[in-house]
Amino acid sequence: MGSEAKSQASNAHLTTPTRLTGAEILWATLVGEGVTDVFGYPGGAILPAYDALRKFPIRHVLVRHEQGAAHMADGYARASGKVGVAVATSGPGATNLVTGIATAMLDSIPMVCITGNVSSKVLGTDAFQEVDITGVTLPVTKHNFLVSRAEDLAAALRHAFQIARSGRPGPVLVDITKDAQQATAIFDFEAAKPRPYRPHPMLSVKESGLEQAAQLIREAKRPVILAGHGVIESCAMEQVRTLAERAEIPVGLTLLGLGGFPASHPLNLGMMGMHGEAWVNHAIQEADLLIACGMRFDDRVTGSTSTYALKAKKIHIEVDPAEINKNIKADVALVGDLAEVLEQLLPRISGRDGSAWLKTIASMKGEVAVRDIKNLPDSGHLYAAHVMHDLWRITGGDAIVVTDVGQHQMWEAQYFHHEKPRTLITSGGLGTMGFALPAAIGAKMACRDKEVWVIAGDGGFQMTAAELATIVQEKIKINIAIINNGYLGMVRQWQEFFYERNYEATPLVSPDFVKLADAHGIAARAVHTRGEVEDAVNEARSTPGPFLLNFMVEKEDSVYPMIPAGNALHEMIRRPGRDPLEERADDR
Repeated sequence: MGSEAKSQASNAHLTTPTRLTGAEILWATLVGEGVTDVFGYPGGAILPAYDALRKFPIRHVLVRHEQGAAHMADGYARASGKVGVAVATSGPGATNLVTGIATAMLDSIPMVCITGNVSSKVLGTDAFQEVDITGVTLPVTKHNFLVSRAEDLAAALRHAFQIARSGRPGPVLVDITKDAQQATAIFDFEAAKPRPYRPHPMLSVKESGLEQAAQLIREAKRPVILAGHGVIESCAMEQVRTLAERAEIPVGLTLLGLGGFPASHPLNLGMMGMHGEAWVNHAIQEADLLIACGMRFDDRVTGSTSTYALKAKKIHIEVDPAEINKNIKADVALVGDLAEVLEQLLPRISGRDGSAWLKTIASMKGEVAVRDIKNLPDSGHLYAAHVMHDLWRITGGDAIVVTDVGQHQMWEAQYFHHEKPRTLITSGGLGTMGFALPAAIGAKMACRDKEVWVIAGDGGFQMTAAELATIVQEKIKINIAIINNGYLGMVRQWQEFFYERNYEATPLVSPDFVKLADAHGIAARAVHTRGEVEDAVNEARSTPGPFLLNFMVEKEDSVYPMIPAGNALHEMIRRPGRDPLEERADDR
């Protein structure tokens, strides 16, 4: 059946109640929810669904490991703002999704994972490849469903999509028994529509709270806006910018908030937290007001909570009531969708003069207020910072960058300046190594006209390197930059600082990544010096197919600044010798 015929057939199912198998109901419902791409791996318990897929206009991407399917659905969601969909069979297929589901849960990513399970008659008998996946995933999903009747499937799926995308987004799992896929039922898409989403009763911002927040902003002498991932998820970029400009308030960003406020904006301070800019952390500690927008005061942001911003009142604007007062006590809590809350708050905010505070922060920055090419000299060694900065410069920042987890992730956040939302895709809360390569596939599927770069360490890359075959099979143009330092770099850094350089189990033997790429039919080259970087990046960009660059960077370089676990936000380890990569005028 051609794609046009498949589309007509599926559209007919959406407008006219029709008797279908459960497997057909699955795909018809996904079509109705606007799904065009799914990522999965077939198996016995989900095979009826795969048999029915040929009738529907949905592109299925065959992964090489189910964890890759979850990360691809995650990357698809982060890049597009839509719900990502992953599919797997029962037993190990389902459990292989769990790391990806947990990754999405901690970063509030809308995702629906669909698993097959054994027939309902043998549930609970330890049948072949049976596992209680709803029980396994209960702590790492917003909700999950076990569907054992075909007539319940459409309603469960539609409800799953509503839950995934509403309020604070997150992953939902729908487990479908094999007999439910094989049985028939009347499919009525409209009748399966869930009840309208009803926000949590606490999601009601009171006039008194808005006025109290506005009063604190008016009276503040040293305010700072803390912009988190919620700025992007709520599409509140314009509202945050308006607040910052109207009241002349500088903005610090979390890792997942990068891109939510333009990097080039004069009020953008940069990233805060464990590996954030020193002046941002000092500004937070000196502030008399923090306006937290869509962020949850994660420990990597605050350092020791007992010493965090003790001089500051806190306004916390957050869609999830559970995050209010969980880590940091709020003086004013505005619980609701960030964009909607700011729309109510902004009319109460008039212009204020923040020049004195901005001048104070500027003095903290010294001569490297912006990480620029003049501050990255070529000493004959290739540093990861060189690669990140040059990649940003050559692409003009107009690319989607998908990072793995580790040192390279922090260097990317410091040296690649993101102007737009959804251009940095990275695992924040869970810190999942192996995330980048599959997530980039999902991001490229969502944004096919965008330039997509993977930035991964030599350790994390090997965890999901099998997905190179998926890139080739699906004919996807992705550029891959491996930051190869021969170590599990961030763990090695901790060993250097806190374990007397006892590099136990961190030196890493890797395959020849250029030959590995070549074995997959992917063009590749190794880069050893700064002078080669620009030519290598341009070659990757101009090559029609995927391209892999193996950057052989300095082995024992470290990310600076760094806040040791348990230390106060201002108690940072600085680069020895104050070389130009991390120099600052003073330590106030």
